[in-house]
Amino acid sequence: MPHSRILTDVIGEMVIGKPATVELAVVCLLSEGHLLIEDVPGTGKTTLARAMAAAIDTEWRRIQFTPDLLPADITGTSVLDPRTGEFEFRPGPVFAEIVIADEINRASPKTQSALLEVMEERQVTVDGTTHPARRPFLVVATQNPVDMEGTYALPEAQLDRFLMRLSLGHLEAEEELAVIRSHQQGHTVKNLRPVMNRDTVLRVIEETKQVTVTDTLARYVVDLSRATRDHAHVRHGASTRATIAVVRSAQALAYVRGRQYATSDDVRTLAGPVLAHRLVLSPQAELDGVQAEDVVRDVLAKVRTPDTAGSVR
Repeated sequence: MPHSRILTDVIGEMVIGKPATVELAVVCLLSEGHLLIEDVPGTGKTTLARAMAAAIDTEWRRIQFTPDLLPADITGTSVLDPRTGEFEFRPGPVFAEIVIADEINRASPKTQSALLEVMEERQVTVDGTTHPARRPFLVVATQNPVDMEGTYALPEAQLDRFLMRLSLGHLEAEEELAVIRSHQQGHTVKNLRPVMNRDTVLRVIEETKQVTVTDTLARYVVDLSRATRDHAHVRHGASTRATIAVVRSAQALAYVRGRQYATSDDVRTLAGPVLAHRLVLSPQAELDGVQAEDVVRDVLAKVRTPDTAGSVR
């Protein structure tokens, strides 16, 4: 069984009833992107984040975001060493392969911005000195809906650095019963054993980059992004970074599903998770209750879709 499928299955044992969401979370890891999980409290956001970290034999850190959290609490700071009289850099929790940013939107915008450089450039600059982050580097952030008390909306620049935004939602009755039985039997994230090490993850990441993306499929992704920019309900559409993100994640999704070529179905599966959170709607659209996901669905319906042979249907 491919390593990526083993990883998906193991995480799925902890996050019951959400196989599609788990698959996309693994795709995010293999795309070397970052994941934002948004939902109401108690739906399993942190469980998914912790299961991803526990399934890989590498270092992970958890940061609980609160209103009094400071940027230095994330990135680290320079401390005077009394023995040498020189300042020494003490790295913060962001210097791990997997960083869980729990309830990220409960911290102030200033503190949230501490992640901007490291999420995009894989490095942290403190007191004029640049410190490289580790690889692979994955930020898994959870957030509550922005209309809940004590939350700050993530700025557009921050949202654009997340490869995907996913939502778990509530379980069906039988699935919720399965979660209860699992907890009664002691099947928790704390007991999860790693199934991949750092070197294997890096090798699989490189293998996903070899998945074929035809020029026709790449053009389809460009057309989707451009359609969001021209949409009547959108003030700011998908960026070029978003276009690249769709292509890169389509390669990883094809790999996870056992193919060496990406298809338009892969792109359509990923369009919502990758594009929707990057769209800035017009004020009128917001007043009318239009959601970014509605725009993505409309764009998918209107832009002509290429088939696997490269023609258009």
